[in-house]
Amino acid sequence: MLARLREDIRCVFERDPAARSTWEVVTCYPGVHALWLHRCAHALWGVGLRWLARSLSHFSRWLTGIEIHPGARIGRRVFIDHGMGVVIGETAEIGDDCTLYHGVTLGGTSWNKGKRHPTVERGVVIGAGAKILGPITIGQGAKIGSNAVVVRDVPPGATAVGVPARIIEPGREQERQEKAETLGFSAYAVTRDASDPIAMAIHGLLDHAVETDRRIAALLKTIERCGVKLEDDLAMADKFDPNYLSKIVD
Repeated sequence: MLARLREDIRCVFERDPAARSTWEVVTCYPGVHALWLHRCAHALWGVGLRWLARSLSHFSRWLTGIEIHPGARIGRRVFIDHGMGVVIGETAEIGDDCTLYHGVTLGGTSWNKGKRHPTVERGVVIGAGAKILGPITIGQGAKIGSNAVVVRDVPPGATAVGVPARIIEPGREQERQEKAETLGFSAYAVTRDASDPIAMAIHGLLDHAVETDRRIAALLKTIERCGVKLEDDLAMADKFDPNYLSKIVD
């Protein structure tokens, strides 16, 4: 029991740079409190004391702002950061080493009995406000973007974003960020949200810029292999105003 408590506290220090002391984690982290109370409620649920389990779960919700049904199954070293507004349904399953941020919902889409909530495998990170609905599986090590609505299985190691969520091509998001940095602006505020046409347009421009740079680099290498000496200014990037692009995405 004490080993599990130490494990919970240690995982907070590993994933939250704001954590300063063990006493602070024990007394001021609602995500930790919610998980500890859930273990008690889940044990009561398992031995058939259903009303008592629901009562303890309800008290935990009042205390922490996090609603976890006592029937939900949660693994080890799970971290709920901030936590306000998190809802985890009865048949939800969360594997070891997962991280959930505030506003996450693991909900159902059916009133039928049986499995109706998501299964989240080991090492998954779920961003703030994400909704994962139905008896789907989020594969090991996957990442769910903030405010995404996921209604289909997500493969292991994949990243899902948007409404409805779709899988980002491997490496594409990293390429966009690297290109944005070379242009001199931050793409931090540009989310892949289907309801934001400006964000979609900027992502399209970044994708085009990455592909254009790749083709130009290949063309220059081919020309050099043919023995043509290039002037230095031919390899320089086009003139670009990063301040303007930063301004329109702020």
